[in-house]
Amino acid sequence: MEVEVAPTKRIVVLGVDKRSLKDLAWCAITYDIHRLFWVDGYVLCLEVYEKSFEQELKKKEFPISQVCYASYPKYTRVYEVEKGMQIPIVNVSDMRLYKNLIKAVLEVNEKSSTNKVDSSAITPFFTLYLVLEEL
Repeated sequence: MEVEVAPTKRIVVLGVDKRSLKDLAWCAITYDIHRLFWVDGYVLCLEVYEKSFEQELKKKEFPISQVCYASYPKYTRVYEVEKGMQIPIVNVSDMRLYKNLIKAVLEVNEKSSTNKVDSSAITPFFTLYLVLEEL
């Protein structure tokens, strides 16, 4: 049996928005997102279509249609959106993919706020090249 480890090397993010945690969590619930991701003080919600996996296999790039994020300094396993309505949060702080993703998202946010440019004027997508250590 042959096993090939082929980690993701390129992610293309089509949209990024900073949101309030309350709005992000409500949106996730209404779009039937089953979990949020926590990395280094931020919660991420990723909208990924099923076809993204096919594209990753064919083109060696992984498209994410939307990344929404919110500050969330202290990790908890569950966030209560409303009474009786909860969404799990997965701690992914030790995963390179998510660490690189939040770094790129924050850099895009920093550039838009530093230049005092409306975020809609920024290129509608950015490419994140992951520098992965050898396994």
